[in-house]
Amino acid sequence: MIKKTHLAAALAALALSGQAWSATFVNGGFEDGNLNGWTGGGGTWFGSPAAPVDPANYIGGTPNNTIMTGGNDPITGAARVYGGSHSVRVNDSNNNYSVSTLTQSVANYTDNSIFFAWNAVLEASHGLADSDYFSLTLVDNTTQTTLVNRAYSSAGAIGGGAQGVTWTQYGSWYSSGWVVEQIDLAALGAVGHDFTLTLLASDCPYGGHAGYVYLDGFGAVNPPTGGTVPVPGGLALLCIGMLGLGLARRKH
Repeated sequence: MIKKTHLAAALAALALSGQAWSATFVNGGFEDGNLNGWTGGGGTWFGSPAAPVDPANYIGGTPNNTIMTGGNDPITGAARVYGGSHSVRVNDSNNNYSVSTLTQSVANYTDNSIFFAWNAVLEASHGLADSDYFSLTLVDNTTQTTLVNRAYSSAGAIGGGAQGVTWTQYGSWYSSGWVVEQIDLAALGAVGHDFTLTLLASDCPYGGHAGYVYLDGFGAVNPPTGGTVPVPGGLALLCIGMLGLGLARRKH
C-alpha cells in the first residue's frame, strides 16, 4: 500500500509540473497536424501602404496557411519540415496579390527560452517597398519590447534583424534556408512574461511575384533537424515517472 505521505507528495509534484508547463505555446511544432492554437488572417495587397505592411490590417481576413508534412519545397529543394512531422506554410507560390498572417500569444510563459525555425522563399521582384516579402516579430507584451524583428523583400532587407541570414538564389527565387531563432529569456529577465509571435507573407502588389514562408518548432526546446520535437509536458511526466521508480527502488 502506498503511504499517504508518498501519495500526497506525488500529487503535489504532478500539480507543480502542470503549472510549470501550462504556459507554453499551443501546438508550436504543428504536430497535431492542424492549426490549433494559432490565429490566421489574410487578404490582398496592392502597394498601399508600402511594405512592410502591418499584419493587424489583415485580422479577420481569410488566411492562406497550410500544414505541411515531409517532402521538399519544389523551388528550393529544402525540407518542408524542420523538425518532427509537420510545419506550416504561410502563403504560397501563386502570384495573386495574396497576403497571409499567422499569430499566437501566450501569457506567463514559464520556460527559460523560446526557439523556433523559419524558411522564407521570395520571388525576385521590384524594389524594397513594392516586392513580395515577409515579416516576423516576437514581442514581449509585458515590457512592450520587440525581441525578434525580421522583415525582408525579394529586393533586400526592409526591416531590422538582417544579421545572421544568408540568402541563396534558385533561378528567379531567393531563400533564407532554415533559420533557427533562440531567445534566452532567463538572461533577459523575461521568464514569466507574455509574448506574441506574428508572421506575415505577401505577394508583390502587382500580381506578378509570390512570397511564402515555413514555420516550425515554436516552443521551449530547440527543434532538431529531421527529428522529433520533444513535448515539454511529456518530458515533465517522464521525469515524474523516473522519480517514482527511484523512490520505489529505494524502498526495496
